[in-house]
Amino acid sequence: MSTTSKLDLIDEASRREIDKWVAKYPDDQKQSAVLEALKIVQEQNGGYLTTALMDAVAEYLDMEPISVYEVATFYTMYEHEPVGRHKISVCTNISCMLCGSGDVVDYLQRKLGIKVGETTPDGKFTLREVECLAACGGAPMFMIDKTYYENLTREKIDAILDNLG
Repeated sequence: MSTTSKLDLIDEASRREIDKWVAKYPDDQKQSAVLEALKIVQEQNGGYLTTALMDAVAEYLDMEPISVYEVATFYTMYEHEPVGRHKISVCTNISCMLCGSGDVVDYLQRKLGIKVGETTPDGKFTLREVECLAACGGAPMFMIDKTYYENLTREKIDAILDNLG
């Protein structure tokens, strides 16, 4: 009879990538790679984490599962349910707010036909509000996937969304 380990949920390519991060820390501190490990397995899983994947990360890094859950639920970069192919994260912190991020959110909700926290019916976009993306000089701004877009206007937003596959 064969048994399946939680570690089997982390594919070989992801393990190699996690190991690169683990190598940056002393041997007894490999749990310091938890942020990157979660990011890596989230990408492996199509953009979101499951409890089983978090358990696998805990086992891989010799951590208690609760410690991994605490990290995964604290940071907004981790998703816990399926997301669209493109995740739009609109900064709504003070600089962006003062420069019109509320209008950006309203426009995106109308244009995409969804509310913050939802995904379009075709699975293309998920819309999120985030606290700060550290691009205050380019407010208002958003990040789509891993790319920053600054000094947003409705015309820029339309062009950006039209150019996404």
